[in-house]
Amino acid sequence: MSKIELLEATEKSVGPPEMYEYHCELKNFRSKERELENIVKEKTSFLEKTKQRNERNKHDVNRYYEKKRHLDMIELLEKKKPWVEYETARTELEGVKKERDKAKQQLTTLKQAQSPMLKKIQLIDNQLKPIEAQIKAKTTNIKEASQKCKQKQDQLDRKHKEIEDIKQVLRLKQMEEEDHQKRISNTRRIIADLKAELANVGDQPDMAPRIDAVNAELRSIQEEKARVEGERADLRRDKDNLTAESIMLARKLNDMNNMMKAKEEKLRGRHRDTHTALQWLRQNRDLFSGNVYEPMMLVINVRDHRFAKYVESHIPFHDLRAFVFQRKDDTEKFMMEVRDKMNLKVNSISAPEESCSNRDASRRIESLRRFGFFSYLREMFDAPDEVMSYLCHQYRVHDVPVGTAQTKAMIKTVIEEPYIKVLYTAEERYTVKRSFYSNKISTSNSTVHASQYLTIAVDAEERRQLEQQMRACEVRLRDIDERMRALQQRGAELDRRDNELRAEKKQLSELKGKKRQLEQKISTKQDSLRQMEQGGVDLKKIEEETKEKISAVNSQKVAIVTEFMSQMKLRAKLSMEKVYLALETVGLTAEKTKLENDCREGVVELKTLDQQCSRLEQKKHQLTETCKGLMQRAREICNMVPGEAVPTGLHTALSKLPDTLDEIDAMLNEERSRAECFTGLSENVVDEYNRREQEIKNLDKELEEKSNALNAYRQNISEAKERWLIPLKKLVDQINEKFSDFFRSMQCAGEVDLHSENEEEYDKYGIRIRVKFHSSTQLHELTAHHQSGGERSVSTMLYLMALQELNRCPFRVVDEINQGMDPINERRVFDIVVRTACKETTSQYFFITPKLLQNLQYAEEMTILCVHNGAHMLPPSQWDEKAFIRQCIRRKARA
Repeated sequence: MSKIELLEATEKSVGPPEMYEYHCELKNFRSKERELENIVKEKTSFLEKTKQRNERNKHDVNRYYEKKRHLDMIELLEKKKPWVEYETARTELEGVKKERDKAKQQLTTLKQAQSPMLKKIQLIDNQLKPIEAQIKAKTTNIKEASQKCKQKQDQLDRKHKEIEDIKQVLRLKQMEEEDHQKRISNTRRIIADLKAELANVGDQPDMAPRIDAVNAELRSIQEEKARVEGERADLRRDKDNLTAESIMLARKLNDMNNMMKAKEEKLRGRHRDTHTALQWLRQNRDLFSGNVYEPMMLVINVRDHRFAKYVESHIPFHDLRAFVFQRKDDTEKFMMEVRDKMNLKVNSISAPEESCSNRDASRRIESLRRFGFFSYLREMFDAPDEVMSYLCHQYRVHDVPVGTAQTKAMIKTVIEEPYIKVLYTAEERYTVKRSFYSNKISTSNSTVHASQYLTIAVDAEERRQLEQQMRACEVRLRDIDERMRALQQRGAELDRRDNELRAEKKQLSELKGKKRQLEQKISTKQDSLRQMEQGGVDLKKIEEETKEKISAVNSQKVAIVTEFMSQMKLRAKLSMEKVYLALETVGLTAEKTKLENDCREGVVELKTLDQQCSRLEQKKHQLTETCKGLMQRAREICNMVPGEAVPTGLHTALSKLPDTLDEIDAMLNEERSRAECFTGLSENVVDEYNRREQEIKNLDKELEEKSNALNAYRQNISEAKERWLIPLKKLVDQINEKFSDFFRSMQCAGEVDLHSENEEEYDKYGIRIRVKFHSSTQLHELTAHHQSGGERSVSTMLYLMALQELNRCPFRVVDEINQGMDPINERRVFDIVVRTACKETTSQYFFITPKLLQNLQYAEEMTILCVHNGAHMLPPSQWDEKAFIRQCIRRKARA
């Protein structure tokens, strides 16, 4: 039992009837107290956060009202502004009207003073206009004459260019004729040289037989080259296929190696010493004479990853990380190196001398299919023969069936089947044991956890085959490379011989056809010479034609020059007439300038006043329209109908504001800037603030109610705790006193105390038993891991005996309590049981055991009953106790 379970069982067994009830009541109170504490804590936290949030919102609410004050002021200023603008525009309009009337009066006076001079200037202007028109006409005619002169000059330039082109054509014809004569001369010289060479060529022997022999050898070489090239093409295809196959095999092998590396990484993470020993083994495998296998988890290959959990659950991790050796001397050598010299903690296993890997199962799997079994464990994975032999011998993997959910449903029927000692369902492992005495079945089961190491499956046989195929591919590739080099060398020899024969054939062909070629060249050159002699030109005729063309162009130039001179004279005449008119214009202009100078100041002033009157009239019109618009806009902003007077309240508020536009604009900008500082605010902030204020009031009231309830619960807990804890501590002290006395009588130490990590966690209270069986150790808590099975049995028995002094009952039964004890502890416990059971005040004891030690101490108050049982026992009617005793006495006497 756990400490908590032990406390509850002790309360029920030896405590007052109400003790366990108080304990349960305390746990319930504590549970409700925690609930209330959590509620109060949550509500307090929520209330605090709500208050903090509302405190933050309060600032936003104040800012909202502050912003609203600024916005109201902006609204008033915007209502006041159009009235001020209207008043300003109206005042300006009155001023413009006065200024315009004054300017008009000054303009009238000035016009009357300037009238005589202006009339005289106007008379001169009337005289100048026809003269200026004539000057303009003369200027136009002069331009036309100048344009015609330019056109005639361009025509003359073109005629000059035309004459130059005619002369250039003549020069080109002369140069072509000169080149023609040179080609004729060169051709005649080449013909003479070819005739001389033809005369020097003597009679040559017949080259045809040798040329035929060379051609035959060339054909043979071509056939040989085609054959070599065909073989090389076949070898290249074979090499490409082998290369592709090698790449595919390397990829598969690399994938397997990556999976092996993943398994090795898991091994290194779980047991670094084993991984270090693995690296040493790979570097020193030649030291061993027999087969050596790496840790089982690396060489076991589960055929289906779904089955990995069964295999891993069945084989302990200390064997999964163990090295497997075929020979025992190799095992000793390995352990001496890695354990003794390298100080590594590793496991190693020697495979059975006789292979067990092919052992038959006790029953065929077909006979178990009705229970949902579909395979034995051995058929779910592959492993080297020595590894499989060890697993069959040690863990009987050939005889462990694996089933499905159907097996789980029929488990009561399955465990009654003979020969099944260990089995697996879909998610659990069952171990079946049969009593040696009663043949009764006891089972234990545990959950099958997911696999950690065997889910990565690497087929070692497939990996070995891939490595063999890789080596075979490399050998075949080297052979192909050798053959290709030989063929390449043969091809180079054939190419060299082919080139030699072709050169020889070319030389023979040149010797055979040299005379015929010379004759053919001479004939070709003579034909070319005749054509060139017939293709000449008549230079004299071309020169005469050129002179005629130049004379015609010169005649055209004379006509153009005549027209050009006529236009030049006309332009000169027009220019003189224009000069006379210009002189007359200068006289009139001088007189006009004198008059203008006399009245210029008055004219400037007249123009200025005229412009000023026009500008003021325009401005007056604009200001009138502006005033109308401003008046309408001011009434619209103030929501006033036409003709309505300004309301008294609004007039009072507006009168408190500045009366100038600059001050209003400055105040508007300031108020807008201040209002823009209050961003992200709306009426929702105020509503949210008011709503949360009400929520805070409700939370305060609810929190007060929960706090009062919590205080009431704490008061109840305090009272219940006092009723429960004081008697419990007294009870535990009594148990501890008896328990310690029993242990002291065994020359050991033991104590019992009430243990709790937190005094307020009543569901965590428990009774802690601490024991010490050896003088060299300290007191340790009684657990399933620290003490041995016999020590746990002794502690359990003594604790029960400590309770019996506190709990009165008619009789007690102890069944096989000594089965797990060593002889020393068994004798000690038996002595304590005898002393305790033989007291006058104790209950009657029934102590049942299949065996007892010799020379135990017995008391007169004890009754020993020997129960004989077995297949060959006599029936009760034939049993003679006296005869049995006499026979025993005689056997002892003979001994």
